[in-house]
Amino acid sequence: MTQARSKLTVFGVTALAVLLLDQLSKYWIRTTPELHDYTLIEGWLAFNFTKNPGMALGIHWADTWVISLVAIAATVIILIYVWKTMKPANLGYMACMGLIVGGALGNITDRIFMARVGGYGGVLDGHVVDFIHFKLRIGDFDVFPYIFNVADMAISVSIMTLIVFYKQLMPEYAGDRGDAEDAPDSDTASAPGPDDSEPGDSEPDDSELDETEKITSPKKESEAPSRDSQKD
Repeated sequence: MTQARSKLTVFGVTALAVLLLDQLSKYWIRTTPELHDYTLIEGWLAFNFTKNPGMALGIHWADTWVISLVAIAATVIILIYVWKTMKPANLGYMACMGLIVGGALGNITDRIFMARVGGYGGVLDGHVVDFIHFKLRIGDFDVFPYIFNVADMAISVSIMTLIVFYKQLMPEYAGDRGDAEDAPDSDTASAPGPDDSEPGDSEPDDSELDETEKITSPKKESEAPSRDSQKD
């Protein structure tokens, strides 16, 4: 399996797992009336079935169909960003982005279909199903008063992970580390090896010196008598 295919597999499997878990849990809550208001841990955690026409944390700044279009556009932008950053990315980053995209698709599925299922509107008029409620209070203060779902949890966990492990996961840092590891060591690259010398710079070995002496020696001996004969 190639590296690109491994990254796409991690991304796709993570996103699909979040989408399926989110939709199954919402279906379970919707179709089980006794879970619409059910305490799991007294004073801490409960199921509280609600329908959210707005955005996360109950923010409702526009009509539901407008918010749905914004959510779809944002998801498309995230997908394009993931595709463009996939080459330098590592598997941890791809898993985190899979959590985000899977969570976004889970809530978009509600926005597209829930109005038809509930009979209160058309496509893009759907309300997002929320049901997980932390009920912890300190005095008169609600620690976390918002109700959320599995998709919201996946997105939140991914964002927090990317923030905490930013330098280990984000592609710009992962790419820099990969380039640094692939680059040759400067000392090793600059130091010439035994085979790096130029052909003209090679030193003669002992056998070549012996041959040279044999050639030059007779020449010297032959020159000596000629000088003596000139004296005579």
